[in-house]
Amino acid sequence: MSGNTSSIDRRLFMKAGIAGLAAFSPGMQLILGKEAKAAGKVVIQYDWLVSNGQIGDVMALENGFFKEAGLEVEFSPGGPNAATVPPVVSGAALLGQFSETPQLFSARASGVPVKILACGYRTGPYALTSKPAKPLRTVADLKGMRIGIQPTARFVIDAIAATNGIDIDDITVVNVGFDKAPLVRGEVDAIGGWITNTQALSVVGDDRIDLLTRDLGLSSYADVYFATDTAIEKDAETLASFIGAVGKGWGWTHANPEEAVRKLVAARPELSVEWEQKTIDLVLKLSFDADTARDGWGTFDPKSIGEQIALFDKIGQYPNGAPKAEDVYTTKILELSAAERPKLDAPGA
Repeated sequence: MSGNTSSIDRRLFMKAGIAGLAAFSPGMQLILGKEAKAAGKVVIQYDWLVSNGQIGDVMALENGFFKEAGLEVEFSPGGPNAATVPPVVSGAALLGQFSETPQLFSARASGVPVKILACGYRTGPYALTSKPAKPLRTVADLKGMRIGIQPTARFVIDAIAATNGIDIDDITVVNVGFDKAPLVRGEVDAIGGWITNTQALSVVGDDRIDLLTRDLGLSSYADVYFATDTAIEKDAETLASFIGAVGKGWGWTHANPEEAVRKLVAARPELSVEWEQKTIDLVLKLSFDADTARDGWGTFDPKSIGEQIALFDKIGQYPNGAPKAEDVYTTKILELSAAERPKLDAPGA
């Protein structure tokens, strides 16, 4: 997520449904496109525009890590009118990247045969931002607050209330857009958004308080790499080579953050060096922790996946039934790429 435009906040994992899912059915046939099947050619379909959340991917390309792995890689960026699932299911892209895990769960619950391969961010960057005059620092502070939430993100508040045993009527939910003006004007006490959107958040002030939804009991992983069941079965080595090269890109970014930002902005000139330099430390802290120090970049905890599905099922997110945890992920690609994925903790840890 880039810090140079507030519209990037549209890249929420809380999107209402998955664009294009209605076109598919549980009995769909996968048609592998020529582009994705070409020897050594890998197309990845991103959920949103390529920015600081994909800095490791860009470094893998710019530093030749994909080439070293024998891959020719093409980035296919998403956007407000782009669909993430259909290109992967049709085979136009070998793999994709969702903003956060709930999107994958919803896709699988709708009958789309896709699985998580790796998770770039250790937690979803969605947070509730407040001001010191009426701070939101703990779950207890939620009661009596006016929370500004994008309409498609409403279920986030429902999930937080459910997991903490809070009566939803004790919270006033206000529909807002993607800028932070309602908080600045005092129309809400806290407002939702991605904490990596540093430029948009700057209007609130340096004394603002950002509380991740993870710290309110709502766990998720972000920058979720996924592929179809068929691709995982037939192209596991290629997928592992891709994830391994991306892991190297993130490892290089960890060691060279300022240079990585310069290379990112050179490759994506619509981004701002100033704001990306202010954001890179946060991006790396979202990407690395004690688990990645032990198991390597991109890892995820199957137990957490199961707990996430159970919570969303509790608040009625799956009208046709929740997906089984074992159907939404595979550890095969992580195992095959273990030697390439760097084992690093968060910077300064």
